Parts: sequence; structure tokens; C-alpha cells
Amino acid sequence: MTLSPPRGAESGTPRLTDIAAQAGVSEATASRVFNGRPGVAPATRRRVLAALDVLGYERPVRLRRRSADLVGLVIPELTNPIFPSFAQVIEQVLAGHGYTPVLCTRMPGGSTEDELVEQLERRGVTGIVFLSGLHADTTADPTRYQKLTAHGVPFVLVNGYNEHIRATFVSSDDRSAVRMAVRHLVDMGHERVGLAIGPTRFVPSRRKAEGFVSALHAILGVRADEAEQSVRRTLFTVEGGHAAGGALLEQGCTGIVCGSDLMALGVIRAVRERGLDVPHDVSVIGFDDSPLIAFTDPPLTTVRQPVQAMATAAVGALLEEVRGNPVQRTEFVFQPELVVRGSTARWSG
Repeated sequence: MTLSPPRGAESGTPRLTDIAAQAGVSEATASRVFNGRPGVAPATRRRVLAALDVLGYERPVRLRRRSADLVGLVIPELTNPIFPSFAQVIEQVLAGHGYTPVLCTRMPGGSTEDELVEQLERRGVTGIVFLSGLHADTTADPTRYQKLTAHGVPFVLVNGYNEHIRATFVSSDDRSAVRMAVRHLVDMGHERVGLAIGPTRFVPSRRKAEGFVSALHAILGVRADEAEQSVRRTLFTVEGGHAAGGALLEQGCTGIVCGSDLMALGVIRAVRERGLDVPHDVSVIGFDDSPLIAFTDPPLTTVRQPVQAMATAAVGALLEEVRGNPVQRTEFVFQPELVVRGSTARWSG
């Protein structure tokens, strides 16, 4: 690779050997950095680029992009307000550290996660934060993340653990969330409790179902197979909640826990279609505590994800990796909080 010497440079200007010596690396390593090849640690890459600056060389265009401190943020569609909430906090924290976020959204019929990652790599991003991505899908191939590691791109994964991916994970405690929701309903006198969640292939759905079955057994003495009959798996949407809610109402459930606030709104619609009232006839609990959810009719009781703490931790872990300080390859689990509002009430039936 040809390097552009500084303006006004005299003959004998340092070449690859001098840059490698300045950075304390081999010429082969310096060459890999200049040519964008994998196998170079982020900290080593930064030393080589710093050597370029110290010796007065102009960085190649491709490496200038990487020096712009761009960080990719890959999130699902924006119709669920919890995702923009995460994005806003992540962007604020990144900006506070001098990084510029590049928001990439997976839209139905739009770019796939792999295509978005390819675009981010072409732009030379410093790192990537994945929110509820393919890492949360147990049917997806995890080797796509191993390729990122091979390319020297640090990344952090939010909400969805996968033991086959060697990375830092940040998650909300889904099992605990459902247990506290069930406990609240039982304390209000409900004995027929149902769960509306998303597809089984998603890790958060599986964990919520596990927490639900465990809670019904521990609190009400319901056998696991019987508890499973009160779980309805559908989509994380208003329409999905409407369908699941209808089925659970047919089973006689008077309290329904949902996998998202949007699903809870769908359940409330199903309750009202049957001429029933929330919360006097049926109590409904959401999950997320999305913005404006406190202003629904009735205000929604929900389990709040600790968005601020999770987003801050995710960015912190990523930036430690960027600085060459490896973070423990494990899952950091954050405790949610039950927020009681007007969609739950004591059962008097």
C-alpha cells in the first residue's frame, strides 16, 4: 500500500519500517492495518494509526473513516416505542464520549442485519451495538458474529443471550419480570393467570415462559404442563396481543401478563370487544414501560426495563473493548421494576 508523505517532507521520510517501529509492531501487522485485513486487535490498530499521525503521514481515505469514531447501532423496526427509547439513550451516551452513532433499522422488506453490518463495516465504524438482533433468535446462525470478531470490529449484544457467541451481553431479567407480574396478580386475588408472549425461537420469549411456569408452580401450585396451557405465543404487536388475549379470555383468565406493552394494548382491545372492563373484569400487565404508556386508558401496569442502566452499560462495555481493555465475555443481567397503574385491580369474582 502506498502512503502519502506529509507536505514539505524531505527525502528519507519514514516508510513502513519506520511506522512499524514507531508503533512497536511488525511490518506485517502495520501492513494489515493499512490494507484493512482482519487479525489485528483494536488497540494495536490504534497504535499504528497514531504512528502515522506522529510521523506526519496523511491517513488513507479508508482509515480516515475509521478515525471518525463512528459507532453502529442496529435495532429492529421503530414501531415499538421501546426500541427508539434504547436508541435515544445509547446515542446520548455515545455522544457524551465523543462518538457519532450511525442508526440502522431492520425494516420488513428492507435491509437485513447482515446487509446493515456490511454497510457499517464499509464505513469503518469503531464498533457496533446490536439491540434485539439475530443473536436473540435461536434459529439464526451465530457465526456471523464470529466474522465480526475476525474483522477486528468490537460489538455488544443487548437483550438475547447466545452461548455460542463469544461476546458481552446486556439483558433484562425476563424470568424475574414475569414472576413479579404473576405475584402481583395473585396478590390481587387472581388465580387464573395467562401469558401472551412472542415466538418461541426468541430468547426473551423463552425466558418469560420459563418464569411464568415457575411462578405459577411456586405461587399457586400449578403443574408445569398445566401452566403451559396458559401460555399463548404470537407476535410482539398489538395484533398479536389481540389474538393471544382472545384465546386466554376463552380459557377464563382474569389476569394476563404480556411480553410487551403493545401486546398489552391488543389484549385490552380483546377484553373490550367482549363487553368486559379493564381492570374490573380482567387485569392486564405489559412489559417495557414504553414512553406514553402511562397515558393509555387505563394507564398500563407494566414491568419497566431499566433502559438507562442497560444502554449505559452496553456503551461502556463497547468502549472498553474499543480502548483495548477486554470486557468479560458474559451476560450482565439487569433487574426490571413493576410499575403499578390502573390496568390491574383486585379480583372480586
